[in-house]
Amino acid sequence: MASQDNILNGIYNPNLACILSPITLQHLSREWLKEDTPNFDYGGFVVGEKMETSVVLLKSTGVLAGIPFVDAIFKELDCTIEWCFPEGTLLEPIQTIATVTGKVRRLLLGERVALNVLSRASGIATLARELNSIAQSIGWKGEIAGTRKTTPGFRLVEKYALLVGGVSTHRYDLSSMIMLKDNHILTAGSIKQAIKDAKVVGGFSTKIEVECRSVEDAAEAAESGADVVMLDNVTPGVLATSANSLKQQFPNLIIEASGGITQASLQQYCIKNVDVLSLGCLTQGYKTVDYSMKIKKEGKDPRNLPVAK
Repeated sequence: MASQDNILNGIYNPNLACILSPITLQHLSREWLKEDTPNFDYGGFVVGEKMETSVVLLKSTGVLAGIPFVDAIFKELDCTIEWCFPEGTLLEPIQTIATVTGKVRRLLLGERVALNVLSRASGIATLARELNSIAQSIGWKGEIAGTRKTTPGFRLVEKYALLVGGVSTHRYDLSSMIMLKDNHILTAGSIKQAIKDAKVVGGFSTKIEVECRSVEDAAEAAESGADVVMLDNVTPGVLATSANSLKQQFPNLIIEASGGITQASLQQYCIKNVDVLSLGCLTQGYKTVDYSMKIKKEGKDPRNLPVAK
């Protein structure tokens, strides 16, 4: 097993998988498998029902993420999987990260589906870990967060991977928090009116965030009862001045910055009084981690076999 020192400063909790509903995991895995094999499994006829063991190989550096989803995929296929490392571990290639045992045609039914999930989840977790490390290295105390810019049908995996990487998910969906953006405010007529209307249905239990173009907009939102203001597409200099002014007036206000922040510019935005930095690139601009799965055969090194397409 990998050292727990490889798991980001205790931010990643090994029990994180407990937030996932087993019913949802079963549903997703079944839908993914049905999508990949909607009718005949022609390759399954070729290989048959013989019991085999395969290895999952890591082929590029990355943070291991997506284990609960891969477990669910192979559970549906009556295969057993054993992991060599805990989720959240930063690993270097090439090495075996898991072994999967079952009827060979079922191993191959799950192969590409599982690797697709694993590579994407690990890619997000790896980028999240890198961004969080940048912020921590300069002593910034705020939170890095994802956004709602996720892949339709794949959001649960992507949001979960953010957590594995040690960053915040932001709101999960439109029902998780009331976020009033420019189109809401334009239609309502003003920030004050939009917040007033939102409180009618959100009540005391739902936070309200308002997207703001200026410190004046943010002040109006705070005075009207917003819990969070997002300063959108502002320069680091304007952000620092605005955040300082707002915190002096509204010390309990949560200040978020978003828009145009990249890995290269992140450090410039890690500013005192800014509580959250949200980046769409966490779920849109990441590089996938390369994995492959190979049947173990005596006398053959699975690391040297060609990758299945």
